[in-house]
Amino acid sequence: MSGSIQKLSIDTIRTLSMDAVQAANSGHPGTPMALAPVAYSVWQNAMRYNPADPTWPDRDRFVLSCGHASMLLYSVLHLTGVRSVDAHGHIEQGPAVSLDEIRNFRQLNSKTPGHPEYRWTTGVETTTGPLGQGIATSVGIAIAGGWLAARYNRPGFELFSHRVFALCGDGDLMEGVSAEASSLAGHLKLGNLCWIYDNNRITIEGHTDLAFSEDVTARFKALGWRTQHVRDANDVDALSAALAEFERSSEAPMMIVVDSHIGFGSPHKQDSHAAHGEPLGEEEIKLTKRAYGWPEDAKFLVPDGVREHFDSGVGARGAALQAAWNALRERYAQQHPAEAAELQALLSGNVPRECEAAIPVFPADPKGMATRDAGGKVLNAVAAKLPWLVGGSADLAPSTKTLLTFEGAGHFGPTNHGGRNLHFGIREFAMSAACNGMALSGLRSYGASFLVFTDYARPAIRLAALMELPVVFIFTHDSIGLGEDGPTHQPVEHLASLRAIPNLIVIRPADANEVAESWRAILPLRHEPVMMALSRQAVPTIDRSKFGSAAGAARGAYVLAEAPSGKPEVLLIGSGTEVTLCLQAWEKLSAAGVQARVVSMPSWELFEKQSQSYRDQVLPPAVKARVAVEAASPFGWERWIGAHGRMLGVPTFGASAPIKQLYEKFGLTPDGIARAAQELLAVAR
Repeated sequence: MSGSIQKLSIDTIRTLSMDAVQAANSGHPGTPMALAPVAYSVWQNAMRYNPADPTWPDRDRFVLSCGHASMLLYSVLHLTGVRSVDAHGHIEQGPAVSLDEIRNFRQLNSKTPGHPEYRWTTGVETTTGPLGQGIATSVGIAIAGGWLAARYNRPGFELFSHRVFALCGDGDLMEGVSAEASSLAGHLKLGNLCWIYDNNRITIEGHTDLAFSEDVTARFKALGWRTQHVRDANDVDALSAALAEFERSSEAPMMIVVDSHIGFGSPHKQDSHAAHGEPLGEEEIKLTKRAYGWPEDAKFLVPDGVREHFDSGVGARGAALQAAWNALRERYAQQHPAEAAELQALLSGNVPRECEAAIPVFPADPKGMATRDAGGKVLNAVAAKLPWLVGGSADLAPSTKTLLTFEGAGHFGPTNHGGRNLHFGIREFAMSAACNGMALSGLRSYGASFLVFTDYARPAIRLAALMELPVVFIFTHDSIGLGEDGPTHQPVEHLASLRAIPNLIVIRPADANEVAESWRAILPLRHEPVMMALSRQAVPTIDRSKFGSAAGAARGAYVLAEAPSGKPEVLLIGSGTEVTLCLQAWEKLSAAGVQARVVSMPSWELFEKQSQSYRDQVLPPAVKARVAVEAASPFGWERWIGAHGRMLGVPTFGASAPIKQLYEKFGLTPDGIARAAQELLAVAR
């Protein structure tokens, strides 16, 4: 082998990637081969990152949005010596990615899955998932960085100044979410954000000119970004100069376009789609290694001096920077103790006790209020006591009632990165991805829209669940109850599809106090996102002196109204606004001598977390006559009503009409519920 230690280090990234993909007989070798100099330049020459402590709060973040090129990141994590962190945040002695893990690329239980997964591999800052989401999430990480700086920095105490580097490709920029996210980042002037675009002109189907011909530099200039163009990905000096230009100014985000050759060095596959999504093959790897001046038969080789080179670069720089930061934080705590205590609580994920105490209790009221209105009141009460609860709406705050209105809340914007109200614009997908990025930085983020628009937000909601991020999604207009807007805006299948997402807690409260108790259940969560589905129409605030305590909502389901005899023969199970209809049906049935129990079930997921004995107390197995009522698709309710039950829901796409007519059309009335219960009992008897 010959060449400088720089070239040796870059070629080590390339060859580790090639060997791992070949050993797995699966993966994407071409992009790591092309972008090894870029990853080297970012980590070795630009990143403020301490591999010995990958939890350092002010570390720079690296996001590999083109996640199929995962071996690029795994190779760097290995060579830089990033330490492993356990599930409790404790730094371990071993590496995050050992050479054995690289040998086990894409194999069961390895720390090197096909795409980088947050919490699975230390050093992976986010699960980037399908193309586009990594860069969209990076916008949220940058927002959080700006907010932390505005909130906690003081003269002489620059606690937060970290940057976000996101590596993306043609696929990222073709996905629509990139347009949403880049537009938002440009508008907000996120000067701590740098996207690096791999302009290799190749996709799976072939050359990009099959479907992509835009001027990326012009596009980003129009969006308010600064731009740089590096003509050769192998020109480390030019890359370093572009990265230095990014650091010189914080007036706007930076896009660095880098021209590269996919599969660089491969004699027969460079610049072809054949280098993208399949192993090069043993013979082609040997020829490529020969072109690098590398031992042809060596596999998973890390030459002497490479690890030491990274240790003397990013390792030494990061250790010194963190040591200075730790000392700064100690002095900060002495001069700004209140801010330091708040920051410590934020970083530890602890929720102040005052938050729960601030949750209001609503008096019984037959007129009541929409659960979205109650949601706004509870949100503001909690946020006033939880300073790092930050979020906003996709242009629907007046309708979702999610604007923080208390004094000092402020608005996050181009000239104020300290406000707590974010205006995401009509960008549901980018909003949700940004909320994920904010949560990854320790903020308690929330995003709001209409429930029907989860169709646009779902990919990011799924990643929140996959990454175990406690994001709160507040989506209102939760049923056909929104009325005249019709099927276009009426969510029908959406609750069922959201309930199908593992680790996502869906909550549809019945009244104002169930909203309050839902927030009481949400606040302690550390690993589950929540979808709170709230109503547009008003519902009575249930008289809790007559019916079951709303505290039961935190358990997912509870007995709201018991059979007069205490021995129910039929169960009426409802969620959200239909619970009131069940109560009205209960009164009719009770008057007719029918022993009915009303169960409010705001959350299947919370109910599933309860003990079997509790679940059997609420839904006695011996009671087979069950009527479920929800103004949505019946899909999934058979789990709770069994083979002998009946579901009253919306099996079609709704209709455009006033709410009363809509509910009558679908049989969602007290009379319809009572009739269904009596019919079930008649069959049973």
